[in-house]
Amino acid sequence: MLKKCLTIAGSDCSGGAGIQADLKTFSALGTYGMSCICALTAQNTKEVSMVENISQVMITAQLRAIYDDIVPDAVKTGMLSTAETVDTVSTFLETLHPSNLVVDPVMVATSGARLLDEDAVHLYRTKLIPLASVVTPNVPEAEVLAGMKVQTKEDMKQAALKIMEIGPKAVLIKGGHAVQTATDVLYNGYEFIVYEEKKIETKNTHGTGCTLSSAIAALLAQNYSLEEAVQQAKSYLTGAIKAAALHSPGHGYGPVSHFWFYKNPWRK
Repeated sequence: MLKKCLTIAGSDCSGGAGIQADLKTFSALGTYGMSCICALTAQNTKEVSMVENISQVMITAQLRAIYDDIVPDAVKTGMLSTAETVDTVSTFLETLHPSNLVVDPVMVATSGARLLDEDAVHLYRTKLIPLASVVTPNVPEAEVLAGMKVQTKEDMKQAALKIMEIGPKAVLIKGGHAVQTATDVLYNGYEFIVYEEKKIETKNTHGTGCTLSSAIAALLAQNYSLEEAVQQAKSYLTGAIKAAALHSPGHGYGPVSHFWFYKNPWRK
């Protein structure tokens, strides 16, 4: 049976990140994608020029409509933008106890724009992250959540331990911001697993965090173990980044190629 995945996040009108990247990833990995839009962004590969938040009433209505009819096998949260939205989403999810909840604590866009209100961090810590099957911060986000500087692999491990104290079942710290390697560190509650890849020199990194977290959700929905889901998601993203060098649109940080392993049978 086709597995169903839900993304709760913000919309990227240029299609490279956010809801759009999540839905592309869900489809590419063979699942049925659904969305709850929490914010509209006017952005492209160069900048985020405007953010307009969706009302809490509408966010709740979207979630109820989905769960009243098509219960997801996995849920991924992305850009939630405000403390009120974090609270609304957390309150809704905590009554359902989703078995596969991937929390991507989106705080900063690839372009450097801040996407999360300061007062929302507290609610992430106290309400949303404790519900997570896995939380997937990048290095700057891990520094905020762990309250420490993260510069080395050992720092990543220590930060993961600190974030685990908040209450998630697992922590994946993404090391793509490192200078030479794209090393990710997973702590699953009893051991560290290090995923190492050679860093790809490219500007096509728009939406990489969204894509990785939604790929993990899609694979968890299909009954992969967390460790396998992270490995397969990382391989999928690496291929998508490499393929983007051939035809990535835009003049800034281009999006990855979500359907990189598909051949179009209608293309002549």
